[in-house]
Amino acid sequence: MAIQTQNQQDVFRPSGNYPPTIWGCSFASLSSLDSEFESYTKEVEILKEKIKDVLEQPTKELIGKIEFIKLLCRLGVSYHFRNEIKDQLNQIFIHLSELLEDNDCDLNIIATAFQILREHGYKMYSDVFNKFKDSDGGFKKTITNDVKGLLSLYEATFFRGHGEDILDEALAFTRQHLEILAEQSSPHLANYIKKALVLPFHRNLERLEAKKYIAFYEEEESKDETLLRFAKLDYNRLQLLYRQELASLSRWWKDSDVAEKLDYSRDRIVEAYMWAIGPHFEPQYSVSRILVAKFIEILTLIDDTYDGYATIDEVQHFTAAIERWNIGAIDDLPEYMKILYKFTLNFLMKWKKMATILVMRRRHSKKW
Repeated sequence: MAIQTQNQQDVFRPSGNYPPTIWGCSFASLSSLDSEFESYTKEVEILKEKIKDVLEQPTKELIGKIEFIKLLCRLGVSYHFRNEIKDQLNQIFIHLSELLEDNDCDLNIIATAFQILREHGYKMYSDVFNKFKDSDGGFKKTITNDVKGLLSLYEATFFRGHGEDILDEALAFTRQHLEILAEQSSPHLANYIKKALVLPFHRNLERLEAKKYIAFYEEEESKDETLLRFAKLDYNRLQLLYRQELASLSRWWKDSDVAEKLDYSRDRIVEAYMWAIGPHFEPQYSVSRILVAKFIEILTLIDDTYDGYATIDEVQHFTAAIERWNIGAIDDLPEYMKILYKFTLNFLMKWKKMATILVMRRRHSKKW
């Protein structure tokens, strides 16, 4: 495609041939569901107190607490109990030697404790898995039929550090035997194993893993109905919040008309929002999610401009304008770059202003 630049010379601009967004403007028209969100929130708060009581039960055995904390993490509701979980893990870590000396402590419990403690910053040594090795130095064949144990050990290997050879060996061992067990297990368990082998828990988005595990846990015979309902309600509650945020983002994007004006670039506002949910899924980080999603979409515009559309001369002028960071720098840019520069500058100036306000509020609250 050839267009006229400012000096009226024809230049070749390769097309990125990006497919259009699959979402269209469907999210922009979504209506607010505040009453439904509030209804979910009320029931979640009631159930939250019940779950908290179970978590803090002084009579609950150490093994039971480890399994319960793992459940909270896998179901995506552990963020409700950060302080309580921290207190419980402190106690578990203090009594860890007793746990490891217990002959009834199986592979599943040790691997689960390893995952949970390392995930929360505790240094549990990988040599705890030596007890599951035979005299030849390999893992015992007797653990190959322990599906839960193998799954937990497999997930634990993704917390390995440099030089932890035993966990490298465990990864190869568990993957080999889980692939076999996936073909021999019930459809319910086989499906879960296969998904874990493709993408382990700690390498996926927490919200996606929560959805996957809720569906798995619902079919478990030993499920806790109260905990399951709590997880479902909380998941649906956050989905409503995400829906409202995405509607707001989509309207912002649609109203900006940038996708139409810079039609060589990707329209990926929904995907940008998914990126933002990854590290900031909790409800209190709404502002963060929206700002990060907008920023990612702007970076996408700039990336597509640099990589697949602008000439070297235009890129140099745009880079110089960014370095000047002043609206006066816009005069040296071609028309399409003026649109991009204004859009970027306006967003980042608003972001800076908002950040300043938030910092001042925080300082003021600390002062008082």
